[in-house]
This record gives sequence, C-alpha cells and structure tokens, in this order.
Amino acid sequence: MSSDMARAAWIVLGGIHLLNQTASRRPDNPIVLVRVTPQEVSLPSTTVVVRWDTLGTCPTTALTAAGDRLADTRIEGGDLFPDATAGTALREMVGTAAAPGLVPLCYLAEHPGGGYHVYAQIRFYADDACFLRTTREPVGNGPVEALRWLDPVLTAHAESALRLNNHLRYFHTHFAGTELEYKYNLQPAPDIWPVSMELLKSLRHGELADCRPEYRDEFQIHYFDNHMFDVVGPDEERGYASFIPTVNRTHVLKRKWFEEDTFARREQISTDIEISPDSFGEYLRSELGLQVQALPPFRRVRYDIQCESMRTGHVFGIFFDRCSLLAAPDVVLSQCEMEYRRSRSLLDHDEEAVLREMERIDHWLLSYLAARGLTKGSTFYSKLSFLRDAVAARPELMPTH
Repeated sequence: MSSDMARAAWIVLGGIHLLNQTASRRPDNPIVLVRVTPQEVSLPSTTVVVRWDTLGTCPTTALTAAGDRLADTRIEGGDLFPDATAGTALREMVGTAAAPGLVPLCYLAEHPGGGYHVYAQIRFYADDACFLRTTREPVGNGPVEALRWLDPVLTAHAESALRLNNHLRYFHTHFAGTELEYKYNLQPAPDIWPVSMELLKSLRHGELADCRPEYRDEFQIHYFDNHMFDVVGPDEERGYASFIPTVNRTHVLKRKWFEEDTFARREQISTDIEISPDSFGEYLRSELGLQVQALPPFRRVRYDIQCESMRTGHVFGIFFDRCSLLAAPDVVLSQCEMEYRRSRSLLDHDEEAVLREMERIDHWLLSYLAARGLTKGSTFYSKLSFLRDAVAARPELMPTH
C-alpha cells in the first residue's frame, strides 16, 4: 500500500479483565473497534503513542467477542475516554454494565500482505495511551470484524503478562554495567537551557527520523556537586571514583574504569553510602584498596532529554551539561552527551542494532549542533581529562588532601 491513508489501523477496546485476567472471557463481552489513521512512525514500529484529541472523528464498531454486531457510530477521539473512563457514546454502545471496565486493549496495524501487527496497551491516561508490539509477524488474516486476531492478541499478552501488566517492567537494558556515550564539547559555553528547549522541540516535531521524546519521561533537571578522585592504581582499577551528595545526607559513589577516553566504559553506581566529605579519600584507600588523587570538586548542572526510537524501542539520553569548579567558577566544561539508556521492547534483543541506531543519532546530533555553531565535532573527552587539564594549567587548584 502506497500511503498511510490506504492502510487501516484500529484501537481495540474491551474489558480490563481481558488484560489482567481477573475474569474469563465470555462470548457476550464487548469488543470495540475504533478506526484511526495509522499512528506508528513506520511499519512495523515497536512503540505507538496515541493522543486522543488528535484522532479526529473515528468510525467505531462494537461487537461481541463471539462476533455479533452491537452498534456502529462515529466518535470524536477526545470524547472516547474523558478522565480515562468510557465516554457517553461508548457507554451507549456497550451498556452500563460493561462500560466501567472498558479500556484500550491494543492497537492493530494492518499489514500490506494481510493480517495485523499487534501492540499491547501498557500505559493509559485521559490524554493518551502507549502501546508496545507483542507479535513478530502479522496475525489474524481476514476482515478485522471477523476477530481472527483476538485469540493471538490475548495469548501474546498473557504470555508476557508479568512484563506488560507491571508498571515499567517492559524495559530491559543491553550492555548492563557498561556506559556507551558520545560527547560534543560546546564552545564557547552556551546557556544550556534554551539550547535544551530547542532540541526538545525539534524531537517533538519529528526532526530526528523515527524518534520522539520518551513517552511521559522526556525531560529532567539535575544539579549537584561532584567530588572526583583520579584512580591511579592498581592498574586494573584505573579510572575515576566520584562522590555525589544526596538529599538524605548520604552519598552516591560512581566508579568508571578506563585508561583513555573512549566510547564504552565499565560503570558501577553504589548508593546510600554514609560518609563525610573529609573521609572520601580514606574510604577509597582503606575500604576499596585504591590508590587515588583528589581532584578539584565541581558543580554540575545538567538538562536531560530522553529520546525514544519509536521504531526500535531503544531510549537514548541527550544531556546538556555545565561543570564549573567550586574553587574557580570561571573554569567550565560545557558538553552535550548522548548515551544509550534502556529499551522499551519485548521482541528486540539485537545489541548490534542498538549500536547502529546510536551511530545514526550521533550523526544527526553532530550535524544539528554544528549547524547552530555549538560544536565542531564529536569527542570522548571525559570529566577526568577536564580536571587533569585544569590542574595542569593551574596547579594551585589541586586539593591538598
């Protein structure tokens, strides 16, 4: 089929018990087919997000699970689920007994060769819903009203219920314990707030193909001081250790292992360490057996944009960063960082595909930043290198302890 208008898609509604298995399916259970223009960024995608108020007028058909036709009407998308409960038109179609439990079950995308790609509902709100693909191949060949896809849909959901029916468990992480990251030095150091807002807007408008801001988690702000130590021995432990204070007066310890600035680095984060700042060095030496050199502490202000590939489900962080030395606020490192974060997927376990997509986003981001005069190229320049360079240029900044 040559266009989205030639291809059909539906949001399928039904009782919540069909997802959470709190009751058995009965032949008289209503199944509602809401015809929509295709919502996925490509066919097939991994993630589909639907905003109710953008759907327009939707032809809507109610059937029983046995296939008997109940009603046909047209409903405005914004009137389907006000307050995340069935609106007036839906209640009239399915009856007062079934209406309170009515939810989006799945999103169906017609496959050009026949059958349907299936996306399970994983998040549902008054404003929108998020769906995740659960079938590798199209299912249920035939007219959508024949409901031949219904058994495969519910079977696929039941087989992955532990992940689909628990908040955020559909995420998994490739490369556990390893940080994968591209960096771009921003010179001269800009005001990173408007820069962040502009890039976030670009993602919302689809300027990076197949990608959007991560569903319901698109932006975060971070502000903290960082006390970093250069780990100079033993050889197998080289890298850095840094302490970050928390609001409950404990510290996070972040360890990274590397001998030169590079794309992939082993990383470990330990939380809730009860320690005073004057004991950081002694803790590393006595508790962890490390040979360390304290470096100038710095303040980090960071704006995090989470970029989700709707095609693959991989999530990448794009972070705008400003680090300034506490003892010399004029010494500043400003960077943009792009790193792999996690994957919203049941089906994709190809780590090489993660790397290929990350490289694609790196090329786009470098072009985006360069076009605005923010950077001249990508780098792996680390904060450890920045602090080493700072004390080499101004030895008086080296801590005495």
